[in-house]
Amino acid sequence: GPCTECSCSSGKETGKDTSNTKKKENGARSFIPKIFFGTRTHKQISQITRELKRTAYSSVPMTILSSRDYTCIHPVVSSSGSNRNELCVELLEGKHGKSCLYYHGVHKLSEHHALQSAHRVYQAWDIEDLVSLGKKLRACAYFAARELMVGADIVFCPYNYLLDPQIRDSMEINLKGQVVILDEAHNIEDCARESVSYSVTESQLRAAREELDFMVNNNIRQKDHEPLRAVCYSL
Repeated sequence: GPCTECSCSSGKETGKDTSNTKKKENGARSFIPKIFFGTRTHKQISQITRELKRTAYSSVPMTILSSRDYTCIHPVVSSSGSNRNELCVELLEGKHGKSCLYYHGVHKLSEHHALQSAHRVYQAWDIEDLVSLGKKLRACAYFAARELMVGADIVFCPYNYLLDPQIRDSMEINLKGQVVILDEAHNIEDCARESVSYSVTESQLRAAREELDFMVNNNIRQKDHEPLRAVCYSL
């Protein structure tokens, strides 16, 4: 079944205040914006967090959003190659009667960082630090990083997490009223172009054309499939 020990159940935040608000003495709530720091590569995030450790702000709550390629610690999923996302979703949904032990341990990582913050020993960290701790605690670093976004003042992530509307929606990132910093912003144009582009191979195009031929020739929704077939043939 879904995780019941933390709010990341089914990859969604439930009942948490993600707007980063704090109560004033008179009971009113003031809005405290988050800082979203976007970089071109994950390697650059490592460099920035390393520099953050050297500043007076190293104890500020933070998180790093990254793909399963960098944060998955499940032995089967992490070694699967290109279909990590699909295998992860299958485990979360329990399709084959199996679940992810590491996903159900997410609360261990978030509680560890909360405890560090309470004892004022919280320090800026890198993806490798989180993954290493995740392996030690047998807890999923990917969903823990998302869980930590709720209380983070600084959120580090690659450009496309901020620019691509689909990724932004899936990661539940709301940029309204927040502070956005884009490192090496001259790369934004290429990233934006990639976010709205899609690539298909010639073999995929031929396969689609053959399937459309079959449907048209067998009178399966001809009016819908003939225009699509025409596009495939023109390409």
